[in-house]
Amino acid sequence: MKRVITYGTFDLLHYGHINLLRRAKALGDYLIVGITSDDFDRCRGKINVRQPLMERVTAVSELGIADEIIIEEYEGQKINDIQKYDIQIFTVGSDWTGMFDYLNEYCQVVYLERTKGVSSSEIRGERRNIRLGIAGDDEYLIKFYEESQFVNGLQVTAFYKERLTGVGEEYKAQTYVTDNFDKVLDLTEAVYIHSYPQRHYELIKRALQRGVHVLCESPMVLFPEQLTELEELAKEHHCILMDALRTAYSTAYMRLLLLLKGGIIGSVKSVDATCTSLKHQKKFETGDLRKEWNTICAWGPTAMLPVFQILGTDYKSKVMASHVLNEDESFDLFTKIDFIYENAVASIKIGQGVKSEGELIVSGTKGYIYVPAPWWKTDYFEVRYENLEKTKRYFYQLDGEGIRYLLVAFCKAIESGISPGFIRREVTREFVHVIHKFYGKDFYKI
Repeated sequence: MKRVITYGTFDLLHYGHINLLRRAKALGDYLIVGITSDDFDRCRGKINVRQPLMERVTAVSELGIADEIIIEEYEGQKINDIQKYDIQIFTVGSDWTGMFDYLNEYCQVVYLERTKGVSSSEIRGERRNIRLGIAGDDEYLIKFYEESQFVNGLQVTAFYKERLTGVGEEYKAQTYVTDNFDKVLDLTEAVYIHSYPQRHYELIKRALQRGVHVLCESPMVLFPEQLTELEELAKEHHCILMDALRTAYSTAYMRLLLLLKGGIIGSVKSVDATCTSLKHQKKFETGDLRKEWNTICAWGPTAMLPVFQILGTDYKSKVMASHVLNEDESFDLFTKIDFIYENAVASIKIGQGVKSEGELIVSGTKGYIYVPAPWWKTDYFEVRYENLEKTKRYFYQLDGEGIRYLLVAFCKAIESGISPGFIRREVTREFVHVIHKFYGKDFYKI
């Protein structure tokens, strides 16, 4: 029996895929189709895949062409599969010509001519043509704009700037730059907001009232009742309202959560997250804190993310201690928060003028997970045990600090009308609740 194997993502299955599979089957007697996993696609830089793995597997299976379907999960698996399944022919489309010649050592390699005039990338581009506006003044918006160029079917058409200086000037040829937010809403169907936290509520509300989808940097608002109002407004106008906390969309972080749910370190008893920087040290020293993000807003949601996603939001008590600088006590140089759960504890340390090791440690009854600094944009973590020889190391590619993954999720949410489950509503609400307590002076001064 002549056994043939081929691989692919098979996203948005089309007649080009079907033709290739039929021709692959004709090369032998038994066809094995390897379908790439979501994680492996991300590692390869394929971030625009629209269908989850099981949908793609089902679509290929229902064709009745493949005799067997396997999942491709890691680099180098092709050699292992060829040997494991006693493969005589490896085949892929002609757009990969030469890329897999190294496999000739193990079997015959055949490159099949692709069906012209059709591809999954083209279909994705045709189906998604989302006009995005960007609002804010932070230099981060430049990186956000650059990362948006990697997402098919998404085009930044307008910049809203509260001050017409600096950010966005270099993109005037490609976008409309203005200090009129309503003009931006006229030109877009979705908007990313990274203004000052005190301004988020107003900007989000205006966008939702106009039927414009919103992706907003966390925290979305500073008052719980404002978040409730905006959620109801989004529902009324059939809009997506989504938290733009990019850490939640990185492959390594998502994999970490899945491993924890699988019990890899037993029952979790402690989560410790640290996020600090000295970015605004000079401004702290001179007292020039005008409209800067305070620490609780700048780092709070990021540090609280693993706490609430691992242990939940139903903690029994909370103790917050902050070092504040200004008279109204609204600007913290450093904050530490301890959460007490029924069967676990958690602690976060955040600062913009105090430096510490930015690591994440999750402790369990069988072992612990260590994520080195900066854990919020990691591509690597370790699962450690009492016996260090059992340590497991996990590596995942992280492109653009997770921004492009965030944007892909936002686009999918707009198309489906369903907010993604990367950050659940109760987690976003708890971010706002904790930050609101800070503004209510519910902390110990240190």
